[in-house]
Amino acid sequence: MKILAVSPMTTPKYSWWWERMINDNISVSSQEDVQPIEEHLQVVLSELEIIKQDFEKRSSELGKTIEQLEEEKMRLGLDVDIHKLEAKKLKKWKNKAEEDLDSLKTDYKKLRLSIRTAGLSKTSEQWR
Repeated sequence: MKILAVSPMTTPKYSWWWERMINDNISVSSQEDVQPIEEHLQVVLSELEIIKQDFEKRSSELGKTIEQLEEEKMRLGLDVDIHKLEAKKLKKWKNKAEEDLDSLKTDYKKLRLSIRTAGLSKTSEQWR
């Protein structure tokens, strides 16, 4: 069975009931609960001020932390430079020592050769 409603008819009593139902769903506040707009804005402003102060405090703390980290970075950079210079200096000393050792070895070989050619060296039998 199909029902077709072309234009529903409402009675005046139903209309009155429906309007009252709609009005009951709309909450009406009492005058005691109403806060003047100035007070409401002051509350909002004070909350914003608190948030702003917290933000500025946190920002200041982070700024100090950044400064400390930059100072530490600079100190560490200087330490690295000092270590690089020391390593460079040690490398130069090592190279100089190796050159001196090679020179001494060469001089020793030349001296041994000149002693042999001059006949001043002892034979293995003479050492016994």
